[in-house]
Amino acid sequence: QVQLVESGGGLVQAGGFLRLSCAASGRSFSSYTMGWFRQAPGLEREFVSTIGRSGFITDYTDFSVKGRFTISRDNAKNKVYLQMNSLKPEDTAVYYCAATPRYPYGLRDRNYDYWGQGTQVTVSS
Repeated sequence: QVQLVESGGGLVQAGGFLRLSCAASGRSFSSYTMGWFRQAPGLEREFVSTIGRSGFITDYTDFSVKGRFTISRDNAKNKVYLQMNSLKPEDTAVYYCAATPRYPYGLRDRNYDYWGQGTQVTVSS
């Protein structure tokens, strides 16, 4: 098993940036594909980004975040990151980190087995 704890959320003005971190405890972090999801008030949780076990495979949701968000991981530190630039009010959501040992990458929340508690990101206009 793996336990996930997100950090780095907060309140930022539109156009600003944040770097989310997800710290994983447990064994064999490098054997887990990692993902970031977000859930805005009143909406379903949605996929944001995923990164494969070695970090070479990455994917992002649609053009709403491509070019603005970057996912990365440091297997030596058991951490995955989401760098979010040029933030927009519509990026406001609770952001969740997720992990799975079952897939090389995952675009759907059902691909993932472990979840963090989430970190709030609020972007003011």
